[in-house]
Amino acid sequence: MSTHQSKSSFSEKSTPMAFRDTVKRAEQLVETSMKGNDASHDAPHVWRVRDLALSLAREEGLSSNPDSMEIVELAALLHDVGDYKYLRDPSEEKLVENFLEEEGIAESKKIKILSIIKGMGFKDELAGVGNQEFPPEFGVVQDADRLDAIGAIGIARCFTFGGNRNRVLHDPAIQSRLDLSKEHYMKKEEQTTVNHFHEKLLKLKDLMKTKAGLRRAEKRHKVMEEFLKQFYAEWDGKA
Repeated sequence: MSTHQSKSSFSEKSTPMAFRDTVKRAEQLVETSMKGNDASHDAPHVWRVRDLALSLAREEGLSSNPDSMEIVELAALLHDVGDYKYLRDPSEEKLVENFLEEEGIAESKKIKILSIIKGMGFKDELAGVGNQEFPPEFGVVQDADRLDAIGAIGIARCFTFGGNRNRVLHDPAIQSRLDLSKEHYMKKEEQTTVNHFHEKLLKLKDLMKTKAGLRRAEKRHKVMEEFLKQFYAEWDGKA
């Protein structure tokens, strides 16, 4: 188990030992279920999202409510377990639900955690799910996941995923799909890695749900804009 996992996200005194044990088992589930994934959607991605989500939650004033912080941490940890992009077996879709059941998580918390995970994807925002009213825990977890998709790490993850799917870096003849539906987004048609910036990543800043998330997204967004400016200049032999 990584040393990062053993770091307590908030003090043991304010958090029941039983919950910390649940967190450790959730971390183990992440490591085993995501072991075969490429580095764009691996365990370190989850650890970063968990840290970001808890940090955003504190900035948004959720730390006064232990239940909210527990919901945020578990939703962040489990958000990519059974991800449709990496499913190896249909049974993996039930991994999170089964885990929460086995851990004896209170029904009200379980419903919130599953609701956050189900609704936080970009494809769901395209389908209109993201336009509904959302609890504060949803906002910080979704923003944390999206922050890890942009900026310097977002650039690295984007090219890692594209390489794993054997996508070309860039092809001026292939236009980005700017007006995407959920169905088009999930369709495995020929696309370039650079087009993903225009189809998704550059849109995420304006989709942030929290003020704390938006503050961080603005800086990361500029990093991507500068990267693409330099990328196109080098591609055309101008830099």
